[in-house]
Amino acid sequence: MNGKITIKIIALTIWGLLLFSPFLFQDVRQIEVAARIAVFIVLVASYDLLIGYTGIVSFAHTMFFGFGAYGVAIAMKQGDSTWGYWIVGVLAGVLVSAIVAVLIGLLSLRVKAIFFAMITLAAASVALVLASQLSSFTGGEDGITYSVQSIFKPATKLLTDDEGKVLRIMDVRMNGKIAAYYFVFISCAVLFWAMLRIVASPLGTVLQAIRENEARAEGIGYRVVAYRTAVFVIAATAAALAGAVYATWLKYTGPDTTLSFAIMIDILLMVVIGGMGTMWGAVIGATLMVMAQYYLRDLMEVAANATEALPLLPDLLSPDRWLLWLGIIFILLVYFFPAGIAGTIIQRRAAK
Repeated sequence: MNGKITIKIIALTIWGLLLFSPFLFQDVRQIEVAARIAVFIVLVASYDLLIGYTGIVSFAHTMFFGFGAYGVAIAMKQGDSTWGYWIVGVLAGVLVSAIVAVLIGLLSLRVKAIFFAMITLAAASVALVLASQLSSFTGGEDGITYSVQSIFKPATKLLTDDEGKVLRIMDVRMNGKIAAYYFVFISCAVLFWAMLRIVASPLGTVLQAIRENEARAEGIGYRVVAYRTAVFVIAATAAALAGAVYATWLKYTGPDTTLSFAIMIDILLMVVIGGMGTMWGAVIGATLMVMAQYYLRDLMEVAANATEALPLLPDLLSPDRWLLWLGIIFILLVYFFPAGIAGTIIQRRAAK
């Protein structure tokens, strides 16, 4: 089977599982994992537009994610939990992200590689400091807790039975929680589809040409800085929208949930695991990384209990050492899949 088809089947299977997650996995934690995977697929795919398709290394992607989340949080906190204020918050987050992206793009994309990366890192650090210190506006280190639209509240009855109680389908309550999940899923699916269309368009071809040989692309008439700025704005907008969706799901926004540099590291790892330069790889990378973050400790606890009669192993498999094993797993993935899971499978199938 063609490698690209194989990867698409895997990615579409993941999307299918996400679609039916509330009915397949009814635990609250499992639904939280599914929602986080959907959001991070969009976040990783938008970052791959930069690093994978255009060759731009940026450390400011979480800044745009945070702008979108804080836009919704501040609007809902200062106003009320209606769709009007939500839309205002989303538009504000997207507008701020686009303006900052244009400024960074026009001022900095003429510089090369590590210098541009350092500029984006400085910008992200400034945003994190401001979010932490402007406590009267952003909630500071404590963040912002707010109410969301009534349709997303667990007490809301979407469907009722003959007795007026919340209808259950396959033992799943048709209340606001299910509405919130499918809001996240549909929003993320649409954003991911939009990015697929972008990379399949003539713009995507130009971006790949710039990545492969910037001087040659400029030599045949393409305004490289304009294209690089444009894709930077597109990626920032997608990240801001993902942040707005995530803020609606969490009903809380703080520096650690949206602006933390640890999230930027997670995004980089997801891109590398899935494979740079392939949107479908973002689905695989985000899924594996989020699953590891939530369930690796549990698996290690089971393994430690199963080997408690053996010397040394229980200590090595202690859940407290989950980051050590996550690092080992990442090293093995990079060793056996040097172009990421999607990229390596595509290359190996093409070579046969």
